[in-house]
Parts: sequence; C-alpha cells; structure tokens
Amino acid sequence: MASCFLYRRREFIALLGGAAVAWPGVTRAQRQPMPVIGYLRSGSRAASSQVEAAFRQGLSSMGFIEGRNVAIDYQYAENQNDRLMALTADLLRQPVAVIYAGDNRTAVMVKSATTTIPVVFRIGGDPIQLGLVTSLSRPDGNMTGVSFLGTATGAIRLQMMREAVPNAAVMGLLVNPANPNAELDTQEAQNAARKLGLELHVVGASNAQEIDTAFATLIQQRAHALVIDGDTLFSNRRQQLTALTVHHTMPAIYAFREFPDAGGLMSYGASNVDADRLGGIYVGRILKGDKPADLPVQQAVKVELIINLITAKVLGITLPPTLLARADEVIE
Repeated sequence: MASCFLYRRREFIALLGGAAVAWPGVTRAQRQPMPVIGYLRSGSRAASSQVEAAFRQGLSSMGFIEGRNVAIDYQYAENQNDRLMALTADLLRQPVAVIYAGDNRTAVMVKSATTTIPVVFRIGGDPIQLGLVTSLSRPDGNMTGVSFLGTATGAIRLQMMREAVPNAAVMGLLVNPANPNAELDTQEAQNAARKLGLELHVVGASNAQEIDTAFATLIQQRAHALVIDGDTLFSNRRQQLTALTVHHTMPAIYAFREFPDAGGLMSYGASNVDADRLGGIYVGRILKGDKPADLPVQQAVKVELIINLITAKVLGITLPPTLLARADEVIE
C-alpha cells in the first residue's frame, strides 16, 4: 500500500514539474509551496504542550516558523495504538517534506512504512536495537534523530528507589507491553534487582484501565515501592499514576520530571523538553537540505534527578541526605 502511495506521489510531482516548464514566468517562490512537517505521536496532544513548544523552539532556531515558512500537520493517536497505522498511512498520502516520529512506537511504525521520506525520530532507547538505524555516527537510509538510553537509567532508578525506601524488599516495575523497548527495559531491571537482592514483580498496562489493574496486582503482591518505565502512555496518565501511588502509599520513581511536577515522588532520566528541542533542530537541518544519513543520531545527555519533598511527607518517608544532595531540583 505504501509503495502505491509513493508511486502516485512521484507521478504527481512529475506533473507539477511539467506545469512549471509550461509557465516559465512564474517565480521560484510561487512555484514552491510551504514545506509540511508530518508530526506523529502515539500519545495525547492535551498532555504534550511542553514538548510541542520545545520542538517548535528547535525548529525556529534553524529559521523555520510555523505558519510563516513551514506548516506542521499534527497527528496524535491519543494512546490508541490501533490508530497509528492509519495515521502513518495518512501522512504518507500527504506531500510532507519530513516526518517527526515523537516516540518509540511511532518511530518503529514509520520505519516499516517508508524508506524514501526523511524521518527524524525522538526515542527512549537504543535505535540500533530497535532496528531504526545500523550506525549512530552514520545512519543509513532515511532516518536519524535523538535518543536517550532509557535502559541505562532504568537500573539507576531502581537503585535510587532502594535508597529512598531501604526497607523495601519487594518492588514493582510497571511497563507498557506495547512499547518496543519494554522487554529490554524489563531485563535490565531484573538484572539490577538481582544484584540489589530485591524481589521484583513486573506488571504491564497499555491503557488507563489496565493501570488500575496493575496497581491492584502490586498491592496483592505486597510491593512496597514502584519503578515506572518511561512510556508515552504513562507520561500522559501521570495524574492517574500520581493519585494511585499516593492512595496506596507506594513511593514511585519515573523516567521524566513530569511525574514529580504532577505530585509524584521523584524522577530520574533525560529531559523530554531538551530531546524535542534537539529533534526540532534536526528537522530544520533536513528542511535546509541535509540528508538523514549524514546526520549522526544525537544522544540526549541532559539527565536530571527531581524530588518532590511535599509528596515524600504525604507518603510518610524521610529521604536520605545523600539522595537529596544529588537532586537537580527539590520541590518543597
């Protein structure tokens, strides 16, 4: 189906080229329409205002302003994974100059859908292991982007949770099975748990109802603390997750600062905002003529530990001074 769409687009472009020859008096600026960016995410737009703004900031630093000299076609699956294929196919039907894939699921979906349209991904994982590129320094094909290695920080989050709640011998790990990185994240966490002498129970959730079920399971398993895997669904459902951790008096750590900002206990991981700003810069570079294969995959190196002391008091825990001293920000 995708090849059919691409063939028709080439036919259409050829027709436009013939029309340009027929009217030589038309200026170059008039012949060239405003480039369109296909912006694709699996999550909710209502919960993505900060990362959208960061993307536009990166884009504007390259001289592209939405509505002035570039258009952005926003497509969100609203956490409904079965919509991703249709949204991707819809973008392929449009004359988009570049596609921005804003999370793991969209990046993998777009990879399977086109080998010709330039794609910039922004993912939490290893793009080589996910099959997106074969090299970080010189990506092959039509894809490049920004990556923060979530599995590397996942083991550290488990260790930090152990520091925060030293008496917790049983912990939980919440993952989204629909995330292509979930299996690797689970393996890394299980390896870390064995080294720390912890009993780790892994529960999965792919929608809001399953999040409630996962917490009920963890309560039955007598988990005393929780590590929440980095995932778009969990970022979008941070209010629900925060309320559940407080209701069940279950200290939890997440990958992104949106969680403690919403009332969660703590987070450790890369900055979502910084990653999307870098993604916007790469989209701008491609619009200026750079090829994805010539742009090395960027590593989002800004990692931050955010602690919410207000929530710590609500949960009735006292965090060790050594952990607080390492925090980039303490909310109190």
